[in-house]
Amino acid sequence: MVIEFDDNRLFVQLCGDHDQHLLLIEKRMGIKLGARGNCIELSGPVPVIKRAADILRELYNDLRNKQEVTKGSIEGRIRIAESGGVEQGGADGEIKIRTTKRVLVPRTVNQAHYIRALAQNELVFGLGPAGTGKTYLAAAVAVSMLLEGKVERLILSRPAVEAGERLGFLPGDMREKIDPYLRPLYDALHDMMPGEQVKKRLETGEIEIAPLAFMRGRTLANSFVILDEAQNTTPVQMKMFLTRLGENSRMAITGDATQVDLPLGARSGLVDAINILQGIEGIGMVYFTDVDVVRHSLVTRIVRAYDANDRTLLDNSRHR
Repeated sequence: MVIEFDDNRLFVQLCGDHDQHLLLIEKRMGIKLGARGNCIELSGPVPVIKRAADILRELYNDLRNKQEVTKGSIEGRIRIAESGGVEQGGADGEIKIRTTKRVLVPRTVNQAHYIRALAQNELVFGLGPAGTGKTYLAAAVAVSMLLEGKVERLILSRPAVEAGERLGFLPGDMREKIDPYLRPLYDALHDMMPGEQVKKRLETGEIEIAPLAFMRGRTLANSFVILDEAQNTTPVQMKMFLTRLGENSRMAITGDATQVDLPLGARSGLVDAINILQGIEGIGMVYFTDVDVVRHSLVTRIVRAYDANDRTLLDNSRHR
């Protein structure tokens, strides 16, 4: 099969430096790709080269829409294709999150389900290991809705719990004390919007980043509210947060129930909420796995190794 592309400049970007993008597709899909002129020749099993051809066309369209083609975006397209699309016979090309700085597309089937859940439900739980895009995608959807005028405010929150460390008394005023806990949320915002816009919206209150303790007593209307690292809430804190939901608002709650940093023996509010709220209309729950990790490929292997170790320990305890 041969595919021809009409823009030589975009064709070079599609292939990557020294054809590294084509080499990645070859390695991941077990086929052969050859670039000649402005054409790519594909050799291999027919069903596989058809999927690869679709991926190349989608990546080319991304470039036409001024989106960057990276190793991560290629890996994502391959994952989606190998899973048969977001829905049977469907494709992820229709699912896009537009922010000021970038257009995001899902890299896994579960990411696509998550984006749809965030659009369709007033409350969504994103659950699973680190690196699956739970908080990042929620922030992207929230920024997109803020820019489109669908909500008036974006509120991002985290419990100020130390990850197994004792940091002592931090210097500075209240904002300087809590900033280290909330830094991942700032990083996500700066990925979606220019720094000056983030700064201006923080000053006007359109965007608010605050520790969970500051949510008590408030009713959050016309807002998109994100609670990150929710596994580190207590059941009382989780109930308090959930009952802040006001008119025309949405909530995204993200966390990993296997990474609780609460004192030994303390119950996680996230685990409680998952058990209590199953099946309630208007609440979406999306479960990510190691397959959805979109950071460095080594992170996927690390997550799998820890999961295997946890299963071994559990089996051993059962047989004692």
